[in-house]
Amino acid sequence: MGTKTYTKLGVALGGGAALGAAHIGVLKALQENGIEPEFISGTSIGAFVAAHVGFGTSIEKLEEIAMDLDWLDITGFKLSKMGLLSNERLGKRILDEIGKVRIEESNIPLCMIATDISTGEKVVLSEGPLYKAVMASTCLPGIFKPVEWKDKLLVDGVLCENVPITPLRDMGAHDIIGVDLTTNRRYKRPENIVDVLINTFDIALDNMIKEQIEDKQTLLIQPELGAYNMADTGEAEKLIEEGYKAAMEALK
Repeated sequence: MGTKTYTKLGVALGGGAALGAAHIGVLKALQENGIEPEFISGTSIGAFVAAHVGFGTSIEKLEEIAMDLDWLDITGFKLSKMGLLSNERLGKRILDEIGKVRIEESNIPLCMIATDISTGEKVVLSEGPLYKAVMASTCLPGIFKPVEWKDKLLVDGVLCENVPITPLRDMGAHDIIGVDLTTNRRYKRPENIVDVLINTFDIALDNMIKEQIEDKQTLLIQPELGAYNMADTGEAEKLIEEGYKAAMEALK
C-alpha cells in the first residue's frame, strides 16, 4: 500500500456536514502511507478540515475536535430575511483553534469553495480571513444567513463543486486525491427541512461527481457512509474508521 509516487499532490476534501469526520480517517491513512499533500482544498465541512490541515493541526488534534464538534451547537439562532440560523460559532471555532489568520498564510497552498448566491458563480477563496472563508463555504442556503464577502453574498460551495478538484489544478497540482462523502449515500425519508435540503443537494451532486471520476489523474476515495446521518455528530469515531478503511483500500 502507498507505493505510488505522487507528483505535486493535491487533496480535495468534499462536503457532507457531520460526515466530515471521515476526512480525518482518510488523512490518517495518507499519513501512515507517507503521503503528504502539497496543496489542499475544501468545500463545506471539507473546508473546515482543510483549514486545519493547512495550518498544521495534527491528526490527533483533529480527532479530538471531531469528537467534540456538535453540528447543531455551531449554529446560532439568528432569524433574518436571508436565513433561519447563523454559523458564526463555526467561525469562532476557527478563531479559537487556529487564530486570526489569513488563508494565504497557510503552511501549504490552501483554498475553499463558496457560491455567490446572487449570481450562481463559483467563488474560490484563496486569500482573506480564514474564519470567514470557512463560514462562507459551510453556509447551507436557506438555513444559514449568507456571508458577506466584499460585494458578494456567499453560501455553501456544495452548489458548485462539492469535491473541489479544479481549483487544485489551477494551483499547480498534478496528481489529486479527492474525498467524496456523499455519492454512496442511501436516501432516507426526510424528517425536517434540513434533511430535505441535504437530500436535494446529494441527489444533484451525483452527476457532478461522476464527471470528476473521469479525471485520470484523480484518485477518488468514497467511503461507504450511507448508514450515517449527516446531522448526527455522535458517530464521529465510526466515521473516522470508515474514512480510514476506504482510504487504505483505495491506496492499495
